[in-house]
Amino acid sequence: MSVLGSNEAVLSNGRSAVDPQPTRASAGFAAAWMLARREWTRFFRQRNRVTAAILQPLLFWLLFGTGLRGSFTGAGDQSFIEFFLPGTIGLIVLFTAIFATISVIEDRREGFMQSVLVAPVGRWPVLAGKVLGGAAIAWVQALFFLLLVYLFGAATITWSVIPLMLLLAIVAMGLCSLGMIVAWPMDSTQGFHAIMMLGLMPMWLLSGSFFPIPPWNDASVGQMILGGVMRANPLSYAMTEMRRLIYPNVDFAAAGFSPSSATCWSVTVISVVIVSLLAWYFVRGSRKVDVVV
Repeated sequence: MSVLGSNEAVLSNGRSAVDPQPTRASAGFAAAWMLARREWTRFFRQRNRVTAAILQPLLFWLLFGTGLRGSFTGAGDQSFIEFFLPGTIGLIVLFTAIFATISVIEDRREGFMQSVLVAPVGRWPVLAGKVLGGAAIAWVQALFFLLLVYLFGAATITWSVIPLMLLLAIVAMGLCSLGMIVAWPMDSTQGFHAIMMLGLMPMWLLSGSFFPIPPWNDASVGQMILGGVMRANPLSYAMTEMRRLIYPNVDFAAAGFSPSSATCWSVTVISVVIVSLLAWYFVRGSRKVDVVV
């Protein structure tokens, strides 16, 4: 054996006697991947959760779409079952965001979260792992539902399915980040569900998913206020673009609120970035989760 330096010796097989240590960044990415994979594994091991996540929105779509078919006519003579399709996909992503981020409270009670937080990788892998893991689950569920829709002929497959998948991924990350903002400082699953239902469900309802955004011309004061709130909802722009991508041959501009694709994408992306930064602020700044409850 020959000496190459005072700090490192080389063995006869040419390998260093001092193993290189992984960098903090690489360790953080590995931790985020582990947490995301854990969310994925946990979800698919709970078969009742998989079944409910698909069947519940599917039942909503069929029941509401069939029951309100004769009382609604949308742009391009759309029936309600066609109009409600993008809203059903949004509902799938919404439910997944709720159930994915509630695991933060469960992990804290089991002591797993405390074990993760004492690791020397920082807190951003916790946020990244939870958000990416939940968003991946939501994206796969939405994709499976769309395959059923295309299989039964409720919509036609076109080139727009590619940007539709990208839009769904962005919306899923935004809703999971919003769920992290609510779940991180909480210690009660009941309180989490109450706040999520009080906040996210109205957000979904006021996005044009279940009923069209009312126009401002020839509208009453109540309709003008409702229309203003729905236009201020960032999810409205994602739903509008999603509806345009699913039915690219329908002219939605004649039906009222229909911002351009550039506006819809810009509002959606900017909103997701802001929500993600807020989630990072809460995860980095709050120490409540460090205490075992």
